[in-house]
Amino acid sequence: MKPLRIALAGQLNSGKSTLFNNLAGFKTLSGNFPGTTVGYTISKTRFLGREVELIDLPGIYSLSYSDIAEKVTRDFLLKEDIDVVINVVDASVLSRSLELTLQLLELEKPLVLCLNMVDEARRKGILIDEEKLSEVLGVPVVSTVAVRGMGIVELMSAALHKARKGIIPRFHKDIEDAIQAVQDVLPRDIFEKLPFPARFLAIRLLEGEEEYIEEIKKLKEGEEILKVVKEKAGEIERTHGAPFSFVLSSERHALCLDIFEQACKVVHPPRERIDDLLDRYVMHPIAGYFFLLIVLGIVFLLVFKLGNLIGSYVLLPFDGLTKILQPLSQRSLLFSLLQGLIEGIGGGIGIVLPYLVPLLFFISLLEDIGYLPRVAFLLDGLFHRIGLHGKSVIPFVLGYGCNVPALVATRILDSPIDRLITSLLVSFIPCSARSVVILALVGAYLGAPFALALYFFNLLIIALLGKLLRGLFPGSLEAFIMDIPTYKMPPLRYIGKKTWFRLYEFVVFAWPVIIFASLIMSLLSFYKIDNFINSLLSPLTVGALGLPKVVGTTLFFGILRKELTLILLTNVLGTTNIPAALSHLQILVFTTFVLFYVPCVSFLAVMWRELGAKYTLYSFLLSLSVATLIASLLRLCGTFCF
Repeated sequence: MKPLRIALAGQLNSGKSTLFNNLAGFKTLSGNFPGTTVGYTISKTRFLGREVELIDLPGIYSLSYSDIAEKVTRDFLLKEDIDVVINVVDASVLSRSLELTLQLLELEKPLVLCLNMVDEARRKGILIDEEKLSEVLGVPVVSTVAVRGMGIVELMSAALHKARKGIIPRFHKDIEDAIQAVQDVLPRDIFEKLPFPARFLAIRLLEGEEEYIEEIKKLKEGEEILKVVKEKAGEIERTHGAPFSFVLSSERHALCLDIFEQACKVVHPPRERIDDLLDRYVMHPIAGYFFLLIVLGIVFLLVFKLGNLIGSYVLLPFDGLTKILQPLSQRSLLFSLLQGLIEGIGGGIGIVLPYLVPLLFFISLLEDIGYLPRVAFLLDGLFHRIGLHGKSVIPFVLGYGCNVPALVATRILDSPIDRLITSLLVSFIPCSARSVVILALVGAYLGAPFALALYFFNLLIIALLGKLLRGLFPGSLEAFIMDIPTYKMPPLRYIGKKTWFRLYEFVVFAWPVIIFASLIMSLLSFYKIDNFINSLLSPLTVGALGLPKVVGTTLFFGILRKELTLILLTNVLGTTNIPAALSHLQILVFTTFVLFYVPCVSFLAVMWRELGAKYTLYSFLLSLSVATLIASLLRLCGTFCF
């Protein structure tokens, strides 16, 4: 028996991905839809003896094609062999969430409605009658609290046994007459070629969506069909004084309010809750920035303290082995490679992981609590002032985890100019790999205030570059709308799993690269080839940055992975006690250069695919120039302070 294919569809911040992770147990495969950079996640599991394939589709607000995510989600639901759609909605904002539900019903797929966050709805005084809502929509309705695992079994049981096509609510008579008139002129055999329900196709044509109009133009009856479409859409526009798409959207909104009133009851007026009280300060246009500073300060202080404490103990046995092997490695290739292997393994365990694990843990915690979306909202206005689009906030926030998905996320920007500017600036965001370098060098040896100051200095440089690039590539700026989720306190067990899920990439992909590069470094050192690389880069390292000549190879290999610059630095200096080989100023200059120059080869590869070779070269030269200029100026200014 083939697996039952279940697609999870829902609006952003509905808890859809949390539900998916609970069901999938973090055993997932991620990828992009063919021909796009829009991601999806898929997992195979078993439930009640039945093999199930779960697909977590991108979060969207509508099936109307306004961005690429909405298009690929809609096309996937229409064209792929899907057995059940689970529509995940935020129960605390049910009247708004149901607008996507009504559109999903038009696809005529077996559907289950998942009322997630019902605990939050109750706190707001909203009581939902599941049976009444199920009766109105004609589909099973199940309440869940995904973050706590409540209602998961009932939801999957409904998906396996009770999912069905629902009742499509009807609009006012004149709109229904227009839809029916278009349906009547559509040839029956068209639906043997196109995977569209008749009503769905009629609505898309009346809304004027080019993709569907082009399909109709291919038919011999195409001209007559489009004539009817234009006539009926025109009648609605003249009657209501607005385009058909706007009128239909208003009708759906009114239907949602009507369904909400039928199935829900507000037992008391909403009172000010702790969320509202916190948001007065967290999202305040002035106080919010002080709060952000405090939160970041606490996080980075904890990360650097924990990393420093754990790393100092873990590195001891590796340091001992390195000291034993060092004299032997100069005479034997075998011992040289063995030393490189130990340094690569030890560097991951003793240098990277002690900082990376707590950093990923706190990022996951802030994300799931609901603070990171508030940071995005807070920074939206600031971004406009420095010449960036408000939507750029989202790729920037993602960039602190990894620059590659942040670059992919620029697809949400409609303007090519806005997307280009944001893509160029995303490369300067300190990802988790560069954060490890900052915390392990500047944080550990100069102190947490210096590390935090480096982050804010980085934001200042990005702001200045944003202004400069906006002048070079002018374009209009528009506001954007985003959901602010309620505050939640997810179980630490769930945060731990999420941290491991993100750490998995380092363990499986990055760490082997680090070990391999460490072996190559040992090989180059044994045959004295590293001297050639260091001499080639000495005008930069020695001349411009005032660093020892031997660090050239660390910066060269750092393009593969930024953690390599940290681990290979201990290799070429011959000690994990960095201050014994570098002054405080040299540590700061080295870290600043690493912070601003090319993120990694993976980033360049994705940028090549996204923007082409020309802008990839621009990005490479821009980051290298900015890093060299800033680090050189810091070296000159620092001579008066250190």
